[in-house]
Amino acid sequence: MHTLIYGYGNPGRQDDGIGARFIELVEDWIEKENIADLSTDCNYQLNIEDSGVIADFDRVIFVDASVVEDVENYKIEKVEPNNATIEFTMHAVSTSYVVDLCRKIYDKTPEAYVLHVKAYEFDFKEELTPKAEKNLFEAFEFLKDFLVIAK
Repeated sequence: MHTLIYGYGNPGRQDDGIGARFIELVEDWIEKENIADLSTDCNYQLNIEDSGVIADFDRVIFVDASVVEDVENYKIEKVEPNNATIEFTMHAVSTSYVVDLCRKIYDKTPEAYVLHVKAYEFDFKEELTPKAEKNLFEAFEFLKDFLVIAK
């Protein structure tokens, strides 16, 4: 199963850089373990053009910093394209919107998940808070097991 790990967020805004840092960990893991069928991408925000990016994959896992209350350290949830909404927030469009566009434009619907990693601070700094960094490493270990299970 060809899988894309797509991290997003702003590394210049402290914990919002979780997505980019996560991709660095995945890329190191891919190189060390010589893992096939696993690709990465990273951007500041999701855009409608990402529907074309994910069309080439069987599965996509979006990774982002989260301030959602029900996320203790990290949480993975399935993305349902029928719940597509445009969100006018820091991120231009939602994950469900990107998957829904992929389905409508390319007639492809990759299995999709979002991995929320708990974040705390969003100051103008290029470093994660210690608690967010701990959550990042826990989420990364979880993902490695999840990918094996989800094959």
